[in-house]
Amino acid sequence: MPTFADRLLHFLTTFPLPSAPLPEDVAAVSPYQQPEPLRLLTQFAARYYATNRPRVALLGINPGRLGNGRTGVAFTDPTALAAWGIENGLPRRREPSSEFVQSVITAMGGPQVFYEHFFLGSLYPLVLLKNELNYNFYDSPAVTRVLWPDIQQSVQQMTTEVGLARHAAVCLGRRNGQYFQRLNEELQLFDTLHILDHPRYLMQYKRRALAENVARYVEVLGQAVV
Repeated sequence: MPTFADRLLHFLTTFPLPSAPLPEDVAAVSPYQQPEPLRLLTQFAARYYATNRPRVALLGINPGRLGNGRTGVAFTDPTALAAWGIENGLPRRREPSSEFVQSVITAMGGPQVFYEHFFLGSLYPLVLLKNELNYNFYDSPAVTRVLWPDIQQSVQQMTTEVGLARHAAVCLGRRNGQYFQRLNEELQLFDTLHILDHPRYLMQYKRRALAENVARYVEVLGQAVV
């Protein structure tokens, strides 16, 4: 029987690029079609997603170029990836969201415990760039409109084909939560949505309260996994 890892790899490596150019010079890039991110993701999935247990999803917006775009693993920069036992020769430039998520995972017992229960990903699984800089799918109504069917497809496939838990999901980002709630109303996939402040926001504007914010994540995730 295929494992969670097998199904996840199939989903990510086969998810299509947009069929037509996106508005406003925005470009979509799949890290999973690039040799190094794919190699690292494959190692990571074999190590942490090898069972068949449904995972509770923690979903952000879309991957960034310096974290997931390099490592193939959501909210995981090269430093965090190495800390989780996946050696890599990538530049050790830290990504704020990854730093925060690494603190949460450590507080919850480490990656072996965390990933047995949770899946970290994005509503839209491809990197979006404008002028070679990160771009969010909701930064332009025109881009959102064009990508919406693909975002629906993404979350539907992750839930029904990859194997996400249906009783609850966690949204990373308040603004992202507006779109996640809309998706869930349209698709009726999850019984409960927990919406948390985005890790990047917390690291940029609330860094002095890191311990309290990590504790808040741990509390909500503990509720979601029950």
